[in-house]
Amino acid sequence: MKFIHAADIHLDSPLCGLARYEGAPVEQMQSATRRAFTNLVDLACQEQVDFVLLAGDLYDGDWKDYNTGLFFNQQMSRLRDCGIDAFIVYGNHDAGNVITKQLTLPDNVMEFGSRKPETRILEHSGVAIHGQSFAKKSVTEDLSAAYPNAIDGFYNIGLLHTALNGREGHANYAPCHLDDLIAKGYDYWALGHVHHREVLHTHPHIVFSGNLQGRHVRETGAKGCTLVSVENGETQIAHHSVDVLRWEQCHINVSEISRSDDIIDKVRESVSQLLQDAEGRTLALRFIIEGQTPIHNELHHHSERWMNEIRAVATDTGFGNVWVEKVKLETTAPNHIGLQNDSPLGELLDTLRTLPQDNDIVDTLSSELRHLRNALPVEARTNGRGIDPEHPDTIRSILNHVEDMLLARLLANQ
Repeated sequence: MKFIHAADIHLDSPLCGLARYEGAPVEQMQSATRRAFTNLVDLACQEQVDFVLLAGDLYDGDWKDYNTGLFFNQQMSRLRDCGIDAFIVYGNHDAGNVITKQLTLPDNVMEFGSRKPETRILEHSGVAIHGQSFAKKSVTEDLSAAYPNAIDGFYNIGLLHTALNGREGHANYAPCHLDDLIAKGYDYWALGHVHHREVLHTHPHIVFSGNLQGRHVRETGAKGCTLVSVENGETQIAHHSVDVLRWEQCHINVSEISRSDDIIDKVRESVSQLLQDAEGRTLALRFIIEGQTPIHNELHHHSERWMNEIRAVATDTGFGNVWVEKVKLETTAPNHIGLQNDSPLGELLDTLRTLPQDNDIVDTLSSELRHLRNALPVEARTNGRGIDPEHPDTIRSILNHVEDMLLARLLANQ
C-alpha cells in the first residue's frame, strides 16, 4: 500500500506586497501554488498510490471567485481517472466559517466534518482514517483528544491540523501533545499547519509534511509532500519535492576577504551551488553578507553599489532563473582599528556599546518611535515577524547596528 501525505497547499495564495519588489517574477510566483499542486497529482498518478491525504489549509482563505474551486475539482478528477481517492480535513485558513463559496466535489473526494472526529474505513486496503476539520479559524481546544483509539486489524491513520505543543511562527491552533497522539495506537499521524517538514516520531510515524510551495523568504528550501509505503506492516517514508519556485537565504561569510571585488566570486560560487541543488527551479534569494572583515567600511560606505553588484552577478549566474529579493549587509569591522578608549571616537563607541543594555534609554526611544508604527506598510507590521518600533527588542537591534554604521562613515576614507 502507498499513499501521499500533503498539507498547507494554500491554493491561489495572494502573495501580498510583490508589487514593491522590482524585477520580481510575479506571474511565476502567483501561479506557483497551482503548479506545485499539479505536480503533487502527477506524482500520485505516477506512483499509483492508493489515496492522498490533505491535512488542512488546502485553500488560503475565501475564494476570490470560483476559479480556485474549479481548479481543485479538475485536479481531483485527474486523481479519479487514476483510481485514487482523496481525504481532506480543513484547517484555520479554510475552516467551515471561512469559505463561503462551494462546489460539489468529485465522488473520489471525502471531507471530514467539523462537529466531531469521523472514521473512514477502506476495506480493500485495510485502512482506517480518522479526522476532524476546523469549524472556525481559531480552534484552541485539543481536537485529537476525541479521536477514537486504533481499530484492531486495520492500518490506522490520524489526519489532523494542529500546532502540536506549539511551533515558532505558527498560531497555537488545536494544541496537543506527542505522547497523547502515540497513545491512540495509530500507525501514522498525518499532520498539517506547520510549514517546515518535521518527522516528530517513528513507530508510529508522526509527521508534518510541510507546505507544497514556499511563498516568501521565511519558507526556504525544498518543499513538497511525504510518500508513505507500507509493506508487511513496516512503514517507510520519503520526501518528494514538488515546488516550482524555491526561496533560499544565502549567507556569505566574507571574513577571509581582503579585497572588495573578491565578494563577486563568493556570490557566483554560492549561486551556482544553489542552482544545482534546485534542479532547474527558479530561485528567489536573499543574500546576507556577514563576518568580521577589512572590507566592512567599503561595503557600508558604498552600500548601494555593492548591493547592486551582488544582484547583478547573481542574476547573470542564474541565466534568468534567479531573482534577488534583498541584500543585507551585516558585516562588522575588525577589532584592530587602533582606536584608544580615551580617544574621542573610542569614548563615543564605548558609549554606543552600552546603550542596548540601558533600559531607561530603550524605554525612552520606544516612546519616541511610537508614532512610526502606523506609518509602516501594513505587511511590514502584521506578518509573523513584523517590525514593531515600540518593542524593546527592536530598539536594541537597531542600537546594536549603530556602531557599525558610524564606523563605516567615519573611517571610509582611512
